[in-house]
Amino acid sequence: MARKIVVTSGKGGVGKTTVCANLGVYLSRLGFRVAMLDVDIGLNNLDVVMGMERQVVFDITDVVSGKCRVRQALIEDYNYPSLYLLPSSHSYASSKITGEHIKNITDIIDHSFDYILLDCPAGVEAGFHRAVYPANEAIVVVTPHISSLRDADKVVSILSKYQIENKYLVINRMRGDLLLNGDMLSLESIVKAMGIPLVGVIPEDDDVGKMSSDGRILTDCESARAFTLLAENIHNGSKKIFDCTYKYRGILGFFKRNIKKHV
Repeated sequence: MARKIVVTSGKGGVGKTTVCANLGVYLSRLGFRVAMLDVDIGLNNLDVVMGMERQVVFDITDVVSGKCRVRQALIEDYNYPSLYLLPSSHSYASSKITGEHIKNITDIIDHSFDYILLDCPAGVEAGFHRAVYPANEAIVVVTPHISSLRDADKVVSILSKYQIENKYLVINRMRGDLLLNGDMLSLESIVKAMGIPLVGVIPEDDDVGKMSSDGRILTDCESARAFTLLAENIHNGSKKIFDCTYKYRGILGFFKRNIKKHV
């Protein structure tokens, strides 16, 4: 039986889809069979981030409407044979798709995968509830900004109304230089504000931005280690958190972060 994890956030622009895509890749690199479902109907981006948009023949709306079977719509990643994507649609009335529809899809593929990741729309509108309905675990993605934490806190409170067994926190776009200089919210203050266990810290990384723009998952960038630790923590229940301050420590690090501050 697959672990069904919804990847959500309070507000848009925090890198939720990027986190979902990379988590899927790194879980598959650990040897697990992973299905990613883009449940952001009308604003689909997961296939673009994965560089798989040209492979799309059927999408999740075709499955719901009975035009094809789930297996026909699932796209296998050429680079990671154990990773599959069920793409969304940008031209379909999302109100026609309910949480029951998504649950029916996850039930069909439940025994064929180790993980089913559901990429959830930002906010707490109908799309959010549709994505959360079939899940039994949730990853809440935030950035170290007050506005992100406030919106994500609302998400956490709503998740308590569902049958969510475990809730996890991922802090994205953390800058080690600002953290050491005291110019960014600390990990401890963010975790305390959110009240759920921290499973991953992803550093601010220009290479991840390049990945999002040209559809390539990069495995040799600074964030690769952070996503590897995130995948291991999710699977093993470990608590190995990436240290985004490592290159800004010591004398050289002091000069590096202060030079960067004034550039």
